[in-house]
Amino acid sequence: MLTIHAAPLVLPVGAAAVADGAVVVDGDRIAAIGPYEEVAAAYPAARVRRWPGLLTPGLRQVRARALLTRCYHPDPREADELGELPLWGEGFERIAATMDTARRAGSVRRGLQRMLRHGTTHVVGPFGAEEPALRTALARSGLTAVPAPGRAPDPSVSGGDLDPFAYGGDLAATAHGPLTVGGRADLAVFDVPDEEALRTGGAGRCVATVLAGRLVHRAR
Repeated sequence: MLTIHAAPLVLPVGAAAVADGAVVVDGDRIAAIGPYEEVAAAYPAARVRRWPGLLTPGLRQVRARALLTRCYHPDPREADELGELPLWGEGFERIAATMDTARRAGSVRRGLQRMLRHGTTHVVGPFGAEEPALRTALARSGLTAVPAPGRAPDPSVSGGDLDPFAYGGDLAATAHGPLTVGGRADLAVFDVPDEEALRTGGAGRCVATVLAGRLVHRAR
């Protein structure tokens, strides 16, 4: 099904910003990018999803391995005891000492879901063959694993921040790559007016994540 994702500002990265813009998705590919009025006229039968704020490429999470293997993502049923935020350091070590395979796998799955809620579509590896549960959960999530682009942040740094902008700088450095016609439809939408507000407010303002054309996260 053809879908038009429209937003007040589209930042393709590597091309000019499009005010009142839109991205047409056909299956798992991008069919067109441009002003909404032009796109809607060219694809009159397409379903339209209107989003607030800023539409960008999906983001790349460079600390994915540490966030999935050295951090515990509490189950909602554990919120009263452990809170809702990822646990690092002593908190993680205390849980890891008694964690069985099922509990570890559940933490990994929840960590991947948190990444999707932050607009992440690509995660930096490596993810070794010695971690089959991690590799299986990653494959099922639909996220794309990619090699590290140069020097990645030190995975020993604690803090539990899943926001790629906390360590990735501007959008061009943090996005998985530019939005291009014919490219895979990996998109993110943030309820902010522009890129500066995105850097300031962070990826926690994500309202939608589209992974290979599929809407996998929607905050509203």
